[in-house]
Amino acid sequence: MAHITLVLPYALPLPEFAPDLVRALDAPALAALLSRGASVRQAAPAHPGAQPHEAWLARTLGVSDGRPAFADAAMRGLQLDPNGGAWHLVTPGHIQVARSHLMMADPRQLHLNDDDSRALFDSARQLCEELGHAVVYGSADTWFLRADGWTAVDIASPDTVVGMDLTDFMPKHLDARPLRRLQNEVQMAWHAHPANAAREARRLPAVNAFWIWGAGGDEVPMPALTTYAAPGWLAALGQRQLPSLDGLDGLFEHDGLLVAGNLAEAAIAADWGAWLQQMQHLESALFAPLLAAVKDGRVRALRLVLSSREDLLESSTTPLAQRKFWRRPTLDALT
Repeated sequence: MAHITLVLPYALPLPEFAPDLVRALDAPALAALLSRGASVRQAAPAHPGAQPHEAWLARTLGVSDGRPAFADAAMRGLQLDPNGGAWHLVTPGHIQVARSHLMMADPRQLHLNDDDSRALFDSARQLCEELGHAVVYGSADTWFLRADGWTAVDIASPDTVVGMDLTDFMPKHLDARPLRRLQNEVQMAWHAHPANAAREARRLPAVNAFWIWGAGGDEVPMPALTTYAAPGWLAALGQRQLPSLDGLDGLFEHDGLLVAGNLAEAAIAADWGAWLQQMQHLESALFAPLLAAVKDGRVRALRLVLSSREDLLESSTTPLAQRKFWRRPTLDALT
């Protein structure tokens, strides 16, 4: 019998919308999983530069004490060797001008394919190498840059800065000057890049941001981690990437951790209609099969980790707990 942990970033709606969304959500399986067991809710992220689920993953996977230091582990997951250097994650992005500040759009909305990414990467690599920094291509949305002298630079994860005033997150001390210079030079090189011109012709956002974060990380064995709809850096940490949630029975045979990231884009955009659709998909494709597996004993213990930008909910249930029929299933834990 397996012990399963399911991590659901952005499954907790913002408090001002939660009551209405819970009333609109038809998820009896999730309600049973949340109501028949034990739950703990924690406010505020453990690290100011990470989302609550990112800090939880960092601690659980052993890559850091909550700081989003995923670069080395992600490199190894992509069969790349850090070779003792100080590597940073690089996320291509899109910075836009708001009324009074700059902010970065959700990288998921770039829909960056491999051809565009490699063309932009090759342009950035030339600039980086001229300044003494090696860069390595991992996947369309995940690159790596070596900067051994930037160990004091600690930059927030992309999901932390999305939609926020970037001024609040850019490092301002002297050690960060080379980083800001590199970011500016890459952005200027990309301004008139043919790949961006082609993207704009296809009505896609230009890739004009070179976001560097997630430096370092401890060397750990690759976990029994499965991902679905996750960013490239997160998918690289695991052993399996699911193209869909069809046929999950094999996952319930062994202990493991599953991260389902399909709620993130809708929640970050506050598109609660799309969020409800994604939650309904999880209800039928994931929550109902998990509930059945718990009830019939194939899953001995199930832990749910749900998050928002502001807090984290951990809930656990077992076959015995699911027999407590007097506990009325409710989604109140989401509010």
